[in-house]
Amino acid sequence: MSDRASLIRACLALLLSAGSGAVCAGDLRFCEQPAQLDAGQQDKLLRFTALVKHELERSGHGVALVARAGTELGRFGMRYSHAGFALKGSENTPWSVRQLYYACDQAKPRLYDQGLSGFLLGANSKEVAFLSVLLLPQPQSSQLERAALDRRQALSVLAQDYSANAHAFSTRYQNCNQWVLELMASVFGNLGSAHPSEDSAGSAPLSTQDLRAQAQGWLQARAYQPAVFELGFRPVLWVAAAAIPWVHNDDHPRTDLQAARYRVSMPASIEAFVQTALPGAQRLEFCQTQQHVLLRRGWVPGLAADCQPQAGDELLRLDD
Repeated sequence: MSDRASLIRACLALLLSAGSGAVCAGDLRFCEQPAQLDAGQQDKLLRFTALVKHELERSGHGVALVARAGTELGRFGMRYSHAGFALKGSENTPWSVRQLYYACDQAKPRLYDQGLSGFLLGANSKEVAFLSVLLLPQPQSSQLERAALDRRQALSVLAQDYSANAHAFSTRYQNCNQWVLELMASVFGNLGSAHPSEDSAGSAPLSTQDLRAQAQGWLQARAYQPAVFELGFRPVLWVAAAAIPWVHNDDHPRTDLQAARYRVSMPASIEAFVQTALPGAQRLEFCQTQQHVLLRRGWVPGLAADCQPQAGDELLRLDD
């Protein structure tokens, strides 16, 4: 296979699931099922989940912004691909993750509450799993918790159409990370109404598109910078859009397309914004191997790719 063909295939594989909780890359099949774990791997995943939940309980918060490494994005300098809200008060089960996912059978974006272990099952490796956790300061944490638990409010910024590579400042499509960030913006910017069916002035509620536009404007006014995917080869954009139902180009500026570039909301860009915009926010990063779990606290460079401990990491063994 030529180098150019290899590049196209690699980029297609990345775009198949970048930002999606229901579609996977792998061998370029659409909507394949998550990797199946054997009994030992399932046991370690459940023990890993228990350790994460223990830290969430200790935090005293009711909501955490969580992101998993669900797609291999290392060539773009990113580890995490898919974000959602872990909610202690979830009706599903404590610390379930409310997230946007693409329902393949319906070809529509949907909100989905998934237990934390199921969320982690979407990791891109059976051998090493990574999870990032953000804890917001008060009063923002409580405000976000109420909004994320209120399904009507959470749906108020859910777009009709999904695109894994949705342009961060367009309302034409939406990816899962964009929904997370736009809900946060609508809450912290006090945009629209706390109850989409009526606002405090008694006038007609904002449409989803108008509310999303306001949220994006609020983010731009606060210098939010989306993640940049430099694909380097223009035909990749058109091959991907033609071959993959959840990849589109018609929402991206012409100048970006000419440069073979996508600007997309991703966990890394959300975390950078939170760190700057919400002083006092805390970050925890976990990784799991078959032998141990590592925990790193603070806004410091990420855990090692092989999940081996470095100075300052907390080591928890899974085989104790």
